[in-house]
Amino acid sequence: MDASDWRIVRSTPLLGAVSQEVAQSLVGNQPISVYQKGHTLFQQGEAADAFFVVLGGWVKLYRVTPDGNEAVVGVYRRGETFAEAAMFLGGRYPVSAEVVTDARLVRVDGQRLRQRILDQPELALSMLASASYHLKALVEQIEHIKLLSAPQRVAEFLVRLSPVREGGAAIELPYEKALLANRLGMKPESLSRALAKLRPLGVSVDREQISIVDVALLAKFVESSDRGEEGF
Repeated sequence: MDASDWRIVRSTPLLGAVSQEVAQSLVGNQPISVYQKGHTLFQQGEAADAFFVVLGGWVKLYRVTPDGNEAVVGVYRRGETFAEAAMFLGGRYPVSAEVVTDARLVRVDGQRLRQRILDQPELALSMLASASYHLKALVEQIEHIKLLSAPQRVAEFLVRLSPVREGGAAIELPYEKALLANRLGMKPESLSRALAKLRPLGVSVDREQISIVDVALLAKFVESSDRGEEGF
């Protein structure tokens, strides 16, 4: 793990608040694993024996509903951790995890985490911070689905991906549109319509490439009081 990887590790809610010594004891000697798109990390119901730190790429967590449909719970990217709370919720993963782009991850043994919590109580506070971070993300996701129109949800996602907060930006969608639609609580055809409705705001689409004329204008649209289903 080089200095750049270590900075990513230390930027996470779980490992950013603890001492260097504690963080090093958890992940310092762990190997980096490289996974290809489509690799399953774990299945819903399996014994929860590890959590993961994302150093690069994207990973989705999902549940399969009784009728066989897939419901995306979250999508995690560089600088985020996932599955750490599962080891304290009955010892089984409540979701499945799949790599949706080529990814670099650090897998941290669950027993190591539990032992470190006993040895270093400060880590328990970081666990609470990490759990709060994930809960906040889920609440925001539900809030967006309930309160924002489909075009606003897509616009908000693009604003978050943008490397700038004003002026023009070019963005490459990080994963396939079907997954993006699922994450935003809509069907693929609804995603296509939503993208089309953003054209008057300077958003153009060429396959996976998105061009934005003014990110600030798009952000203003997300925050607008007009939250009707069509977004205009």
